[in-house]
Amino acid sequence: MSEEGKPTSMDSVDSKDAEKAVLTKLGGIRDRIDAIDNQILGLLSERAHCAEEVGETKREAGEKNIKFYRPEREAQILRRVTELNPGPLAGERVTAIFREIISSCLALEQQIKVAYLGPAGTFTEAAAQKHFGQAVGTLPFMLISEVFREVEAGTADYGVVPIENSTGGVISHTLDRFVSSPLKICGEIHLAIHQNLMNKTKDMSGVTRIYSHEQSLMQCRDWLDRNYPGVARIAVASNAEAARLASEDPKSAAIAGENAASLYDLKIISPHIEDSPNNVTRFLVIGKEDVPASGNDRTSILISTHNGSGALYHLLEPLKRHGLDMTRIESRPAPDTHWDYFFFMDLNGHISEDAMQAALAELDDEAEYIRVLGSYAKAIL
Repeated sequence: MSEEGKPTSMDSVDSKDAEKAVLTKLGGIRDRIDAIDNQILGLLSERAHCAEEVGETKREAGEKNIKFYRPEREAQILRRVTELNPGPLAGERVTAIFREIISSCLALEQQIKVAYLGPAGTFTEAAAQKHFGQAVGTLPFMLISEVFREVEAGTADYGVVPIENSTGGVISHTLDRFVSSPLKICGEIHLAIHQNLMNKTKDMSGVTRIYSHEQSLMQCRDWLDRNYPGVARIAVASNAEAARLASEDPKSAAIAGENAASLYDLKIISPHIEDSPNNVTRFLVIGKEDVPASGNDRTSILISTHNGSGALYHLLEPLKRHGLDMTRIESRPAPDTHWDYFFFMDLNGHISEDAMQAALAELDDEAEYIRVLGSYAKAIL
C-alpha cells in the first residue's frame, strides 16, 4: 500500500496469491468430498445387496407370512447410530438419513403400503414419511375409521393415525376405534408441529375466514385472538383440505404445514404461529402383528371394569406393586352401557418382561375385560 493509501502492484500480487491459496485449499477439500462420496455410494450398494440377500433368505425358508419389515430391528439400528454419532451432524439429522437408507433397502425386499389420515399434505403424511421413509407406498384416506378398515382388510400393510397432541389433547376417534378393531399398535411417532398462516397472495387484507382442522385452530387460538380476532375460523376435515380451500378462494387463508403450502402453491404469511413452542403430536403405527422387544419399549393396554368404589384403584395397584411405570391413562365411555368405562393405559416396558406378565395376569383376574393393544419401540426423535 502506498503512502497515499493507493494499492501498489505488490498488494495486487499478494491478493492474487491469497486467492490462489484459498482456491487450492478448496480444491483439495472438494477432492476429499468426491472421494468420500464414492465410498458412501459403494457402501450404500453393499448394504442394498445385503438387504436383497436377507429377502432371498427369508423366501428360501418358505415361511408363511414372512415379515420383511421389522420395526424393533429398525429402532435398534437408529438408536445405535444416534448413540455412536460423533457429530457435527445433529442426532435428528443422522436419524433421518438412516431412515431413508433403511426405507430404500427395505423396498428391495418388499414394497410396503402405508395408509394414513389424508389427504396429501397433512401432518399425518409427514409422520408416515418420518417413520417409514420416502420409499414406501402411501395411501391417503379421509377418515381415521377408513385407515383402520384398510389395514384390517389387508389393502395396506400398516396405518398411521394421530393419537394425542401436547396442546390439544387426546384424539378420541382413534381411541374409540381400538375398542372394536383387532389391530395392534406396532410403533409410535413424535412429530414437532409447526402451524403456518398462508394464502395465495401473502396479503391478509380482505380475508374474511381462516380454514384449518379443529385441532390446529385450538393450537393457535391465542395467536389468532391477538392478531385476527375478527376473522371467522372455520374447522374442516384436515389442514390439507384447508389449504386447498384457501387456494381456490381469495378471501380466505389457511393454517397448515409447509408441505400443504407447497402442494397448493400458497405463500406463508406468518410461520410457526402455534401457541406452544413445544407443540408435538404423537402418532401410532397400526398393523396386525406382535412386535418383539427392541430394548426400549412401551406397552398399551385396553381395560374395563364396572363403575364402583375403588374400581380404578384395584386396576392400578398391581402396576405399582410390580414396579411398572404408567405414562398415560385415558378413559372412554363403554359402548352400549351407562357409566361403564374403558381405560387406555401406556406402560413403560415390553409384554415379554416378567414384571409386565405378572401385573397383567393379576389385572386379568380383577378386570371385566383386558386386551394388550401392543408392545412397540418408543418413538425415536
